[in-house]
Amino acid sequence: MVRRRDVSQVLIAARGSSDNAATYAKYLFGMANGLPVALAAPSMYTLYGSAPRLRDTLVIGVSQSGMSPDIVAVLDDARQQGMLTVAVTNDESSRLARASERVIGLLAGEERSVAATKTYSAELMVLAMLSTALAQDVACWDQLASLPDAVEATLTLAEEIQSRAERYRYIDACAVIGRGYNYATSFEAALKIKELTYTSANPYSSADFLHGPIAVVGNGYPVLLCAPRGAVSDDMRAMAETVRERGGELLAISDDEALLSLAHTAIWLPQSVDEWLSPMTTIVPAQLLAGFLAECKGLDPQQPRGLKKVTETR
Repeated sequence: MVRRRDVSQVLIAARGSSDNAATYAKYLFGMANGLPVALAAPSMYTLYGSAPRLRDTLVIGVSQSGMSPDIVAVLDDARQQGMLTVAVTNDESSRLARASERVIGLLAGEERSVAATKTYSAELMVLAMLSTALAQDVACWDQLASLPDAVEATLTLAEEIQSRAERYRYIDACAVIGRGYNYATSFEAALKIKELTYTSANPYSSADFLHGPIAVVGNGYPVLLCAPRGAVSDDMRAMAETVRERGGELLAISDDEALLSLAHTAIWLPQSVDEWLSPMTTIVPAQLLAGFLAECKGLDPQQPRGLKKVTETR
């Protein structure tokens, strides 16, 4: 068995919202634990039959249901190669759990909505806890302990966001931008907007957006910035200014007063947290916005078309 001190890299297998949680882990394990992180390409295992050779690798499977065969295949192969395998799942009796040496349950209760919300938040929390355990950082445990209060405070924004969603009832496309830890937030926010409102919501880092996609921004084009305060603040404020200069419709989720002052729709995060934890508060207003926007469009957010609760891919 690979011992903790032998782990020199991390490989994460996931799909959908769980893949966005894995993107958060890429930044987290890289910065907090000094470990390079790769996101697995499951089709190499299931369609091409050609798995990469691993060495000193912690392999994590992240899945709400733990049922998708392609994610299970990655963990199966890693275990056969003698790597340390961990399943992060809401079903501790699932195929993924059985394939893994260790299981971390999300303990989120039944996810009744088709578009995963609370299980995504639980995945972020578990990955943050795993990183903190590896780092053996007492101060980080204290910060994690205060996070539920910050999330609860953020939920109080529901009524405000509901009243603002009507402004965007007729949009059919938008860009969603984040950077650093909240690069993952931009992808998850865009996914929820796509799933629930059928809007072509495209996620980018602020850096990538400047390399071409910014050409779409013109008069009234909606751009949502997921931009809590942190190391990327100057960059995100510059992006906000650029969107305004180009005539875009700027929405912002932030606790940065200077950035929010530039937004047409400013969503103030009521309780600031350290940047490494901010994806867990920043995603909440985006989830609420997606749900209320669906209702404004006359859609049922509990029954998005073409989707089902458990998706199995190979």
